[in-house]
Amino acid sequence: MANAGCNFQQKLLMANAGCNFQQKLPIFFTLSSMKNFAGSDILSTMDFSREDIDHIIKVSEQFLPIALKEKTSNLLENKLMAALFYEPSTRTRLSFESAMNRLGGRVLSVVGSEYSSLAKGETLWDTGKMVESYVDVIVMRHPQPGSPKEVAASAGVPVINAGDGGGEHPTQALLDMFTITREHQTIDGLTIALVGDLKYGRTVHSLSYLLAHYKVKLILVSPDKLKMPPEITDHLKKSGVAFEETESLEHALKNAQVLYDTRVQKERFADVNEYEKYKHYYVLTRELVEKYNPKLTIMHPLPRVGEIHPDVDDLPGAAYFRQAQNGVAVRMALLAMVLGKA
Repeated sequence: MANAGCNFQQKLLMANAGCNFQQKLPIFFTLSSMKNFAGSDILSTMDFSREDIDHIIKVSEQFLPIALKEKTSNLLENKLMAALFYEPSTRTRLSFESAMNRLGGRVLSVVGSEYSSLAKGETLWDTGKMVESYVDVIVMRHPQPGSPKEVAASAGVPVINAGDGGGEHPTQALLDMFTITREHQTIDGLTIALVGDLKYGRTVHSLSYLLAHYKVKLILVSPDKLKMPPEITDHLKKSGVAFEETESLEHALKNAQVLYDTRVQKERFADVNEYEKYKHYYVLTRELVEKYNPKLTIMHPLPRVGEIHPDVDDLPGAAYFRQAQNGVAVRMALLAMVLGKA
């Protein structure tokens, strides 16, 4: 895996992840060829090869019994994770903290930039240098795209991007891939519809980069003003991914096996009136699913704010709560991998 924003001489931890900064190995190699994520940052899904993705899915499967509370583990005993969440989060923060705690590790949290030294003017570079001395891994959410990369550039421990504004959300995309695999036993050959706010939705940005490694067809469903950014559609074209853009939810329902719904990102709009215009542009109901595609798998990164009606929840294909649960196993796998324990 190519590691953006990370100098391997500074960032590669020894396999036991018990060494200090001075003991990190001055070895250069690509992680995908070595199948070893020890010491690596996880900043963008553009850094992953198909081999990396498939490997993470397999490792996540091994952690699923622990995530489901069927087994216990002390794999990360004596390891500390810093959870730096400068933007609101429920599922991502709690699933990372659950993952770390259920593997025997511990968590130090900062929730809200107003409760950190960022409110005093501290730079992200200084934050990374400071926090590295306290913990073994940093998990960070921040409203500014690219901010985890700034922290990773200075921190001598692995940094995991837990969402950077309208940029990316790589761990969400990995748990989405894990969920699709569990629901369909494969990713190749599927037609997948991405629906809603494709302009600001960081989850669909990251997921698109991962899906570009597979033989899929994408249906991009959005209002014209909320279309997928051109840098992502250009990447899909260069990767040879077949995709179409449409405003028709019904077209997607008729043709997709998986529908990935998203909320309109209110916090990204400068004009609240513009948000109000689009917030309920699409509403998925039980009636629509049963009319067009009863076998449809329905996913959503959550929270939902009206785009999926509650009467969809008990349909067999409603996978969004299973999807959220899968996040613990995937984040267990990622923590174990970057700490050299998987």
